[in-house]
Amino acid sequence: MQIFELQPLFRDVQLAGVFDDDKVFVDSVPRRSLEEIGADYAVLARTGLDRARLKEFVAANFRVPAPAPAAAPASGAERADVCARIRALWSLLRRAGDVPEADSTLLPLPEPYVVPGGRFREIYYWDSYFTMLGLREDAPGEALIRHMVANFVHLVARHGHVPNGNRSYYLSRSQPPLLAMMVELVTAGQPPAALVPYRAALAAEHDYWMDRAAPTRHVVELPDGAVLNRYWDQLETPRPEAFRRDEALAARANRPRGELFRDLRSAAESGWDFSSRWLATGGGLETIRTTEIVPVDLNCFLWQLESMLARAHAAAGDREGHRRLEGAAQQRHRAILRHCWSAEAEFFCDYDLATGRPGECLSLAGVLPLFCGLASVGQAEAAARRLRADFLRAGGLVTTLRHTGEQWDSPNGWAPLQWLAVRGLERHGHTELAAEVARRWIDVNVATFRRTGLLLEKYDVVEPERPPAGGEYVSQHGFGWTNGVLLDLWRDYPPA
Repeated sequence: MQIFELQPLFRDVQLAGVFDDDKVFVDSVPRRSLEEIGADYAVLARTGLDRARLKEFVAANFRVPAPAPAAAPASGAERADVCARIRALWSLLRRAGDVPEADSTLLPLPEPYVVPGGRFREIYYWDSYFTMLGLREDAPGEALIRHMVANFVHLVARHGHVPNGNRSYYLSRSQPPLLAMMVELVTAGQPPAALVPYRAALAAEHDYWMDRAAPTRHVVELPDGAVLNRYWDQLETPRPEAFRRDEALAARANRPRGELFRDLRSAAESGWDFSSRWLATGGGLETIRTTEIVPVDLNCFLWQLESMLARAHAAAGDREGHRRLEGAAQQRHRAILRHCWSAEAEFFCDYDLATGRPGECLSLAGVLPLFCGLASVGQAEAAARRLRADFLRAGGLVTTLRHTGEQWDSPNGWAPLQWLAVRGLERHGHTELAAEVARRWIDVNVATFRRTGLLLEKYDVVEPERPPAGGEYVSQHGFGWTNGVLLDLWRDYPPA
Protein backbone atom coordinates (compact mmCIF):
# COMPACT_ATOMS: atom_id res chain seq x y z
CA MET A 1 0.00 0.00 0.00
CA GLN A 2 1.06 3.58 -0.70
CA ILE A 3 0.05 6.72 1.16
CA PHE A 4 -2.22 7.86 -1.69
CA GLU A 5 -4.09 4.53 -1.48
CA LEU A 6 -4.83 5.03 2.23
CA GLN A 7 -8.46 6.08 2.07
CA PRO A 8 -10.30 7.98 3.40
CA LEU A 9 -7.34 9.57 5.21
CA PHE A 10 -5.51 10.67 2.08
CA ARG A 11 -8.58 12.25 0.54
CA ASP A 12 -9.55 13.96 3.78
CA VAL A 13 -6.09 15.45 4.33
CA GLN A 14 -5.75 16.72 0.77
CA LEU A 15 -9.25 18.19 0.48
CA ALA A 16 -8.95 19.86 3.88
CA GLY A 17 -5.85 21.68 2.68
CA VAL A 18 -3.75 20.54 5.63
CA PHE A 19 -0.74 21.54 3.53
CA ASP A 20 -0.65 24.44 1.09
CA ASP A 21 1.05 22.16 -1.45
CA ASP A 22 -0.58 18.75 -2.03
CA LYS A 23 2.84 17.32 -2.84
CA VAL A 24 3.96 17.63 0.79
CA PHE A 25 1.63 14.92 2.12
CA VAL A 26 2.21 12.47 -0.71
CA ASP A 27 5.97 12.80 -0.11
CA SER A 28 5.58 12.15 3.63
CA VAL A 29 6.87 8.89 5.15
CA PRO A 30 4.70 6.93 7.62
CA ARG A 31 6.13 6.42 11.09
CA ARG A 32 4.49 2.97 11.31
CA SER A 33 2.57 0.69 8.98
CA LEU A 34 -0.07 2.30 6.82
CA GLU A 35 -2.53 -0.41 7.82
CA GLU A 36 -2.18 0.54 11.49
CA ILE A 37 -2.48 4.23 10.72
CA GLY A 38 -5.58 3.59 8.62
CA ALA A 39 -7.25 1.54 11.36
CA ASP A 40 -6.62 4.24 13.97
CA TYR A 41 -7.90 6.92 11.65
CA ALA A 42 -11.11 5.02 10.98
CA VAL A 43 -11.87 5.05 14.72
CA LEU A 44 -10.92 8.70 15.16
CA ALA A 45 -12.83 9.87 12.09
CA ARG A 46 -16.12 8.74 13.63
CA THR A 47 -15.81 11.55 16.16
CA GLY A 48 -15.40 14.18 13.43
CA LEU A 49 -12.13 15.90 12.64
CA ASP A 50 -11.51 19.53 11.79
CA ARG A 51 -8.43 20.73 9.90
CA ALA A 52 -6.44 21.30 13.09
CA ARG A 53 -7.04 17.77 14.41
CA LEU A 54 -6.26 16.31 10.98
CA LYS A 55 -2.97 18.17 11.04
CA GLU A 56 -2.19 16.78 14.51
CA PHE A 57 -2.95 13.24 13.35
CA VAL A 58 -0.69 13.63 10.32
CA ALA A 59 2.16 15.05 12.42
CA ALA A 60 1.89 12.16 14.87
CA ASN A 61 1.85 9.46 12.20
CA PHE A 62 3.96 10.78 9.32
CA ARG A 63 7.39 12.25 8.90
CA VAL A 64 6.63 15.30 6.80
CA PRO A 65 9.46 16.36 4.47
CA ALA A 66 11.32 19.40 5.66
CA PRO A 67 11.56 22.23 3.16
CA ALA A 68 14.40 21.48 0.79
CA PRO A 69 17.53 23.46 1.60
CA ALA A 70 17.03 26.54 -0.52
CA ALA A 71 19.81 28.56 -2.00
CA ALA A 72 19.81 31.94 -0.33
CA PRO A 73 19.89 34.77 -2.85
CA ALA A 74 23.44 35.50 -3.88
CA SER A 75 25.08 38.40 -2.10
CA GLY A 76 26.06 41.58 -3.88
CA ALA A 77 29.61 40.39 -4.50
CA GLU A 78 28.46 36.94 -5.66
CA ARG A 79 26.09 38.42 -8.21
CA ALA A 80 29.01 39.49 -10.37
CA ASP A 81 29.73 35.90 -11.46
CA VAL A 82 26.63 33.89 -12.33
CA CYS A 83 28.64 30.92 -13.65
CA ALA A 84 30.54 30.58 -10.37
CA ARG A 85 27.22 30.70 -8.54
CA ILE A 86 25.83 27.85 -10.65
CA ARG A 87 28.86 25.69 -9.96
CA ALA A 88 28.36 26.30 -6.25
CA LEU A 89 24.68 25.35 -6.53
CA TRP A 90 25.41 21.87 -7.90
CA SER A 91 26.39 20.65 -4.43
CA LEU A 92 23.08 21.95 -3.02
CA LEU A 93 21.05 20.19 -5.73
CA ARG A 94 23.07 16.95 -5.62
CA ARG A 95 21.66 13.91 -3.84
CA ALA A 96 23.48 10.75 -2.85
CA GLY A 97 22.06 7.37 -3.79
CA ASP A 98 18.85 6.67 -1.86
CA VAL A 99 18.34 4.40 1.13
CA PRO A 100 15.01 2.55 0.75
CA GLU A 101 12.35 3.40 3.35
CA ALA A 102 9.27 1.29 4.03
CA ASP A 103 6.07 2.72 2.52
CA SER A 104 7.83 5.80 1.13
CA THR A 105 6.71 7.00 -2.29
CA LEU A 106 10.35 7.60 -3.23
CA LEU A 107 11.68 5.07 -5.76
CA PRO A 108 15.24 4.63 -4.49
CA LEU A 109 18.06 5.24 -6.94
CA PRO A 110 21.41 3.50 -6.52
CA GLU A 111 23.68 6.33 -7.66
CA PRO A 112 23.99 10.10 -7.07
CA TYR A 113 21.78 12.52 -8.99
CA VAL A 114 20.72 16.16 -9.26
CA VAL A 115 17.22 17.42 -8.43
CA PRO A 116 15.69 20.52 -10.04
CA GLY A 117 15.30 22.40 -6.75
CA GLY A 118 12.55 23.89 -4.60
CA ARG A 119 9.52 21.61 -4.14
CA PHE A 120 11.00 19.06 -6.52
CA ARG A 121 12.80 16.69 -4.13
CA GLU A 122 13.36 13.89 -6.65
CA ILE A 123 14.91 13.39 -10.05
CA TYR A 124 12.80 14.30 -13.09
CA TYR A 125 13.22 12.64 -16.44
CA TRP A 126 13.44 15.30 -19.12
CA ASP A 127 14.69 18.00 -16.75
CA SER A 128 17.79 15.92 -16.15
CA TYR A 129 19.09 16.09 -19.71
CA PHE A 130 19.24 19.88 -19.63
CA THR A 131 20.85 19.80 -16.20
CA MET A 132 23.49 17.45 -17.62
CA LEU A 133 24.43 20.05 -20.24
CA GLY A 134 25.86 22.23 -17.48
CA LEU A 135 27.61 19.37 -15.70
CA ARG A 136 29.89 18.65 -18.67
CA GLU A 137 32.45 21.28 -17.72
CA ASP A 138 34.68 19.22 -15.42
CA ALA A 139 35.53 15.67 -14.37
CA PRO A 140 33.24 15.55 -11.30
CA GLY A 141 30.36 16.78 -13.44
CA GLU A 142 31.06 14.22 -16.14
CA ALA A 143 31.07 11.49 -13.50
CA LEU A 144 27.74 12.73 -12.13
CA ILE A 145 26.22 12.59 -15.63
CA ARG A 146 27.23 8.93 -15.88
CA HIS A 147 25.68 8.26 -12.47
CA MET A 148 22.42 9.90 -13.56
CA VAL A 149 22.26 7.95 -16.81
CA ALA A 150 22.90 4.76 -14.83
CA ASN A 151 19.95 5.67 -12.60
CA PHE A 152 17.66 6.02 -15.61
CA VAL A 153 18.85 2.68 -16.95
CA HIS A 154 18.08 1.24 -13.51
CA LEU A 155 14.54 2.66 -13.62
CA VAL A 156 13.93 1.14 -17.05
CA ALA A 157 15.20 -2.23 -15.85
CA ARG A 158 13.11 -2.07 -12.68
CA HIS A 159 9.86 -0.58 -14.02
CA GLY A 160 9.95 -1.05 -17.79
CA HIS A 161 10.18 2.68 -18.45
CA VAL A 162 11.53 5.90 -17.00
CA PRO A 163 8.73 7.37 -14.88
CA ASN A 164 7.97 11.09 -14.75
CA GLY A 165 10.14 11.17 -11.60
CA ASN A 166 11.36 8.68 -9.02
CA ARG A 167 8.11 8.59 -7.04
CA SER A 168 5.60 5.74 -7.02
CA TYR A 169 2.77 8.14 -7.86
CA TYR A 170 4.58 8.92 -11.13
CA LEU A 171 4.74 5.30 -12.33
CA SER A 172 1.61 5.57 -14.48
CA ARG A 173 3.37 7.86 -16.94
CA SER A 174 6.74 8.87 -18.29
CA GLN A 175 8.01 12.21 -19.63
CA PRO A 176 9.52 13.25 -22.97
CA PRO A 177 11.81 10.28 -23.79
CA LEU A 178 15.31 11.74 -23.74
CA LEU A 179 17.27 8.65 -22.69
CA ALA A 180 18.77 8.42 -26.18
CA MET A 181 19.99 12.03 -25.95
CA MET A 182 21.53 11.27 -22.55
CA VAL A 183 23.31 8.23 -23.97
CA GLU A 184 24.58 10.46 -26.77
CA LEU A 185 26.15 12.70 -24.11
CA VAL A 186 28.00 9.90 -22.33
CA THR A 187 29.17 8.14 -25.51
CA ALA A 188 30.15 11.21 -27.56
CA GLY A 189 33.49 10.73 -29.29
CA GLN A 190 33.54 6.99 -28.62
CA PRO A 191 33.30 4.18 -31.19
CA PRO A 192 29.85 2.74 -32.05
CA ALA A 193 30.44 -0.18 -29.68
CA ALA A 194 29.96 2.26 -26.77
CA LEU A 195 26.21 2.15 -27.49
CA VAL A 196 25.93 -1.61 -26.96
CA PRO A 197 25.72 -1.54 -23.12
CA TYR A 198 22.70 0.78 -23.44
CA ARG A 199 20.92 -1.28 -26.09
CA ALA A 200 18.64 -3.18 -23.71
CA ALA A 201 17.50 -0.01 -21.92
CA LEU A 202 16.87 1.81 -25.19
CA ALA A 203 14.92 -1.17 -26.53
CA ALA A 204 12.80 -1.33 -23.37
CA GLU A 205 12.12 2.40 -23.61
CA HIS A 206 11.01 1.94 -27.22
CA ASP A 207 8.81 -1.03 -26.30
CA TYR A 208 7.09 1.05 -23.61
CA TRP A 209 6.13 3.79 -26.06
CA MET A 210 5.21 1.40 -28.89
CA ASP A 211 3.30 -1.34 -27.03
CA ARG A 212 -0.19 -1.23 -28.53
CA ALA A 213 -1.52 -3.69 -25.96
CA ALA A 214 -0.40 -1.58 -22.99
CA PRO A 215 -2.88 0.42 -20.89
CA THR A 216 -0.88 3.56 -21.71
CA ARG A 217 -2.17 3.59 -25.33
CA HIS A 218 0.61 5.84 -26.59
CA VAL A 219 0.37 4.54 -30.17
CA VAL A 220 -1.94 6.21 -32.69
CA GLU A 221 -2.60 4.98 -36.23
CA LEU A 222 -3.65 7.79 -38.56
CA PRO A 223 -6.12 7.38 -41.44
CA ASP A 224 -3.34 6.87 -43.99
CA GLY A 225 -1.80 4.09 -41.89
CA ALA A 226 1.01 6.21 -40.48
CA VAL A 227 1.90 5.39 -36.87
CA LEU A 228 2.76 8.20 -34.47
CA ASN A 229 2.54 8.66 -30.71
CA ARG A 230 0.76 10.73 -28.12
CA TYR A 231 0.97 11.24 -24.37
CA TRP A 232 -1.33 8.98 -22.36
CA ASP A 233 -1.35 8.31 -18.63
CA GLN A 234 -2.79 4.90 -17.81
CA LEU A 235 -4.88 6.20 -14.87
CA GLU A 236 -8.03 8.30 -14.77
CA THR A 237 -7.92 9.49 -11.16
CA PRO A 238 -6.78 12.80 -9.63
CA ARG A 239 -3.03 13.21 -9.45
CA PRO A 240 -1.99 12.50 -5.83
CA GLU A 241 0.49 15.39 -5.92
CA ALA A 242 -2.25 17.81 -7.10
CA PHE A 243 -5.31 16.10 -5.64
CA ARG A 244 -7.23 19.10 -4.32
CA ARG A 245 -6.65 21.13 -7.49
CA ASP A 246 -7.78 18.28 -9.76
CA GLU A 247 -10.90 17.65 -7.70
CA ALA A 248 -11.78 21.36 -7.73
CA LEU A 249 -11.39 21.48 -11.51
CA ALA A 250 -13.56 18.38 -11.95
CA ALA A 251 -16.29 19.94 -9.81
CA ARG A 252 -16.72 22.82 -12.25
CA ALA A 253 -16.01 20.97 -15.49
CA ASN A 254 -18.99 19.68 -17.45
CA ARG A 255 -17.40 16.44 -18.61
CA PRO A 256 -16.64 12.90 -17.39
CA ARG A 257 -14.26 13.01 -14.43
CA GLY A 258 -12.07 10.14 -15.55
CA GLU A 259 -11.54 11.67 -18.99
CA LEU A 260 -10.55 15.01 -17.43
CA PHE A 261 -8.14 13.41 -14.98
CA ARG A 262 -6.47 11.35 -17.72
CA ASP A 263 -5.95 14.44 -19.86
CA LEU A 264 -4.45 16.32 -16.90
CA ARG A 265 -2.13 13.42 -16.16
CA SER A 266 -1.16 13.08 -19.82
CA ALA A 267 -0.27 16.76 -19.97
CA ALA A 268 1.99 16.16 -16.98
CA GLU A 269 3.66 13.39 -19.00
CA SER A 270 4.38 15.95 -21.73
CA GLY A 271 6.36 18.14 -19.33
CA TRP A 272 4.22 21.06 -20.52
CA ASP A 273 1.79 21.20 -17.62
CA PHE A 274 -0.08 23.19 -18.58
CA SER A 275 -0.29 24.86 -22.00
CA SER A 276 -2.78 25.98 -24.64
CA ARG A 277 -1.31 23.17 -26.76
CA TRP A 278 -3.64 20.86 -24.86
CA LEU A 279 -6.70 23.12 -24.51
CA ALA A 280 -9.69 23.73 -26.76
CA THR A 281 -9.19 27.01 -28.61
CA GLY A 282 -10.05 29.84 -26.25
CA GLY A 283 -10.93 27.41 -23.47
CA GLY A 284 -9.69 27.07 -19.92
CA LEU A 285 -8.04 24.13 -18.23
CA GLU A 286 -11.38 22.31 -17.94
CA THR A 287 -11.27 21.89 -21.76
CA ILE A 288 -7.96 20.01 -21.70
CA ARG A 289 -7.75 17.34 -24.42
CA THR A 290 -4.15 16.13 -24.33
CA THR A 291 -4.96 12.64 -25.54
CA GLU A 292 -6.50 14.01 -28.75
CA ILE A 293 -3.20 15.63 -29.73
CA VAL A 294 -0.26 13.97 -31.52
CA PRO A 295 2.69 16.09 -30.31
CA VAL A 296 5.35 16.99 -32.85
CA ASP A 297 8.09 17.13 -30.20
CA LEU A 298 7.30 13.69 -28.74
CA ASN A 299 7.54 12.12 -32.18
CA CYS A 300 10.85 13.82 -32.88
CA PHE A 301 12.24 12.49 -29.60
CA LEU A 302 11.02 9.01 -30.56
CA TRP A 303 12.67 9.37 -33.98
CA GLN A 304 15.93 10.04 -32.14
CA LEU A 305 15.37 6.97 -29.98
CA GLU A 306 14.70 4.77 -33.01
CA SER A 307 17.72 6.13 -34.86
CA MET A 308 20.05 5.50 -31.92
CA LEU A 309 18.59 2.06 -31.24
CA ALA A 310 19.19 1.15 -34.89
CA ARG A 311 22.84 2.18 -34.47
CA ALA A 312 23.12 0.20 -31.23
CA HIS A 313 21.74 -2.92 -32.95
CA ALA A 314 24.22 -2.45 -35.79
CA ALA A 315 27.10 -2.10 -33.33
CA ALA A 316 25.99 -5.34 -31.63
CA GLY A 317 25.85 -7.17 -34.96
CA ASP A 318 22.06 -7.47 -34.92
CA ARG A 319 21.32 -6.81 -38.59
CA GLU A 320 17.61 -7.56 -38.31
CA GLY A 321 17.21 -5.20 -35.35
CA HIS A 322 19.11 -2.52 -37.23
CA ARG A 323 16.95 -2.91 -40.32
CA ARG A 324 13.71 -2.86 -38.33
CA LEU A 325 14.53 0.23 -36.26
CA GLU A 326 16.07 2.12 -39.15
CA GLY A 327 12.86 1.49 -41.10
CA ALA A 328 10.74 2.65 -38.15
CA ALA A 329 12.74 5.88 -37.91
CA GLN A 330 12.36 6.53 -41.64
CA GLN A 331 8.61 5.94 -41.50
CA ARG A 332 8.28 8.27 -38.51
CA HIS A 333 10.29 10.96 -40.31
CA ARG A 334 7.95 10.82 -43.29
CA ALA A 335 4.87 10.88 -41.04
CA ILE A 336 6.11 13.93 -39.12
CA LEU A 337 6.66 15.87 -42.33
CA ARG A 338 3.32 14.77 -43.76
CA HIS A 339 1.14 15.37 -40.71
CA CYS A 340 2.86 17.98 -38.54
CA TRP A 341 3.91 20.59 -41.11
CA SER A 342 1.32 23.34 -41.49
CA ALA A 343 1.62 24.88 -44.95
CA GLU A 344 -0.79 27.58 -43.83
CA ALA A 345 1.22 28.61 -40.76
CA GLU A 346 4.58 27.70 -42.33
CA PHE A 347 5.56 26.05 -39.08
CA PHE A 348 5.60 22.61 -37.48
CA CYS A 349 2.56 21.97 -35.28
CA ASP A 350 0.97 19.19 -33.27
CA TYR A 351 -1.47 16.99 -35.19
CA ASP A 352 -5.09 17.19 -34.03
CA LEU A 353 -6.80 13.80 -34.07
CA ALA A 354 -10.26 15.40 -33.97
CA THR A 355 -9.78 17.52 -37.10
CA GLY A 356 -7.32 15.29 -38.92
CA ARG A 357 -4.93 18.17 -39.61
CA PRO A 358 -2.18 20.21 -37.93
CA GLY A 359 -3.49 22.14 -34.95
CA GLU A 360 -3.81 25.91 -34.70
CA CYS A 361 -1.62 26.41 -31.63
CA LEU A 362 1.86 27.56 -32.63
CA SER A 363 4.41 26.61 -29.98
CA LEU A 364 8.13 26.10 -29.56
CA ALA A 365 7.51 22.36 -29.86
CA GLY A 366 7.73 23.23 -33.56
CA VAL A 367 11.52 23.65 -33.36
CA LEU A 368 12.10 19.94 -32.74
CA PRO A 369 12.13 18.93 -36.44
CA LEU A 370 14.88 21.54 -36.89
CA PHE A 371 16.79 20.28 -33.85
CA CYS A 372 16.63 16.69 -35.13
CA GLY A 373 17.53 17.63 -38.70
CA LEU A 374 14.20 16.39 -40.08
CA ALA A 375 13.05 19.65 -41.70
CA SER A 376 13.72 20.46 -45.34
CA VAL A 377 15.72 23.57 -46.22
CA GLY A 378 12.53 25.42 -47.13
CA GLN A 379 10.74 24.36 -43.96
CA ALA A 380 13.67 25.44 -41.81
CA GLU A 381 13.77 28.83 -43.52
CA ALA A 382 10.04 29.35 -43.03
CA ALA A 383 10.23 28.25 -39.38
CA ALA A 384 13.11 30.65 -38.75
CA ARG A 385 11.08 33.50 -40.22
CA ARG A 386 8.15 32.60 -37.98
CA LEU A 387 10.36 32.45 -34.90
CA ARG A 388 11.85 35.87 -35.60
CA ALA A 389 8.54 37.52 -36.50
CA ASP A 390 6.26 36.07 -33.81
CA PHE A 391 8.17 34.32 -31.02
CA LEU A 392 11.24 36.50 -30.45
CA ARG A 393 10.90 38.88 -27.53
CA ALA A 394 13.19 40.95 -25.33
CA GLY A 395 14.27 37.97 -23.22
CA GLY A 396 14.24 35.17 -25.80
CA LEU A 397 11.45 33.09 -27.32
CA VAL A 398 7.92 32.88 -25.90
CA THR A 399 6.62 29.35 -25.42
CA THR A 400 3.41 29.89 -27.40
CA LEU A 401 1.68 32.91 -28.91
CA ARG A 402 -1.31 32.58 -26.57
CA HIS A 403 -1.91 34.27 -23.21
CA THR A 404 -3.91 31.85 -21.05
CA GLY A 405 -2.41 32.23 -17.60
CA GLU A 406 -0.90 28.74 -17.89
CA GLN A 407 2.83 28.57 -17.31
CA TRP A 408 3.72 26.95 -20.65
CA ASP A 409 2.26 29.85 -22.64
CA SER A 410 3.17 33.46 -23.36
CA PRO A 411 4.77 35.49 -21.82
CA ASN A 412 6.94 32.77 -20.29
CA GLY A 413 10.15 31.36 -21.68
CA TRP A 414 11.76 28.10 -20.56
CA ALA A 415 15.42 27.08 -20.70
CA PRO A 416 15.03 23.74 -22.53
CA LEU A 417 13.00 25.29 -25.34
CA GLN A 418 15.49 28.11 -25.84
CA TRP A 419 18.30 25.57 -26.07
CA LEU A 420 16.46 23.32 -28.52
CA ALA A 421 15.61 26.32 -30.69
CA VAL A 422 19.18 27.63 -30.69
CA ARG A 423 20.66 24.26 -31.62
CA GLY A 424 17.97 23.65 -34.24
CA LEU A 425 18.62 27.02 -35.88
CA GLU A 426 22.37 26.40 -35.83
CA ARG A 427 21.92 23.02 -37.47
CA HIS A 428 20.13 24.59 -40.42
CA GLY A 429 22.55 27.48 -40.83
CA HIS A 430 20.44 30.21 -39.21
CA THR A 431 23.34 31.21 -37.01
CA GLU A 432 22.48 34.90 -36.70
CA LEU A 433 19.03 34.19 -35.28
CA ALA A 434 20.43 31.41 -33.07
CA ALA A 435 22.93 33.86 -31.60
CA GLU A 436 20.23 36.47 -31.05
CA VAL A 437 18.02 34.02 -29.16
CA ALA A 438 20.95 32.76 -27.07
CA ARG A 439 22.16 36.23 -26.14
CA ARG A 440 18.72 37.50 -25.20
CA TRP A 441 18.14 34.44 -23.03
CA ILE A 442 21.54 34.76 -21.37
CA ASP A 443 20.90 38.46 -20.76
CA VAL A 444 17.55 37.87 -19.02
CA ASN A 445 19.10 35.16 -16.84
CA VAL A 446 22.04 37.34 -15.87
CA ALA A 447 19.98 40.51 -15.35
CA THR A 448 17.50 38.68 -13.12
CA PHE A 449 20.34 37.07 -11.17
CA ARG A 450 22.06 40.40 -10.60
CA ARG A 451 18.78 41.98 -9.54
CA THR A 452 17.54 39.18 -7.26
CA GLY A 453 20.44 36.80 -6.66
CA LEU A 454 18.30 33.92 -7.99
CA LEU A 455 18.18 31.58 -10.99
CA LEU A 456 14.57 30.83 -11.85
CA GLU A 457 12.60 27.89 -13.24
CA LYS A 458 11.14 30.10 -15.99
CA TYR A 459 11.22 33.76 -17.06
CA ASP A 460 8.85 36.36 -18.42
CA VAL A 461 10.57 37.04 -21.74
CA VAL A 462 8.14 39.77 -22.82
CA GLU A 463 8.73 41.99 -19.79
CA PRO A 464 11.90 40.48 -18.30
CA GLU A 465 11.83 42.54 -15.11
CA ARG A 466 8.42 41.12 -14.19
CA PRO A 467 8.31 37.88 -12.13
CA PRO A 468 7.09 34.88 -14.16
CA ALA A 469 3.51 33.81 -13.53
CA GLY A 470 1.19 30.88 -14.11
CA GLY A 471 1.36 27.30 -12.95
CA GLU A 472 0.08 25.16 -10.10
CA TYR A 473 2.74 26.28 -7.64
CA VAL A 474 4.89 29.28 -6.77
CA SER A 475 7.67 29.76 -9.31
CA GLN A 476 10.70 27.79 -8.13
CA HIS A 477 14.35 28.72 -8.09
CA GLY A 478 17.53 26.70 -7.97
CA PHE A 479 17.19 25.61 -10.76
CA GLY A 480 18.60 22.55 -12.52
CA TRP A 481 17.74 23.01 -16.17
CA THR A 482 18.09 26.79 -16.12
CA ASN A 483 21.60 26.38 -14.72
CA GLY A 484 22.57 23.70 -17.23
CA VAL A 485 21.31 25.53 -20.30
CA LEU A 486 22.83 28.83 -19.21
CA LEU A 487 26.30 27.30 -18.79
CA ASP A 488 26.05 25.46 -22.11
CA LEU A 489 24.93 28.52 -24.09
CA TRP A 490 27.40 30.77 -22.27
CA ARG A 491 30.26 28.62 -23.56
CA ASP A 492 29.25 29.27 -27.18
CA TYR A 493 27.83 32.77 -26.79
CA PRO A 494 29.82 34.50 -24.04
CA PRO A 495 28.48 37.97 -23.21
CA ALA A 496 30.63 40.83 -24.43
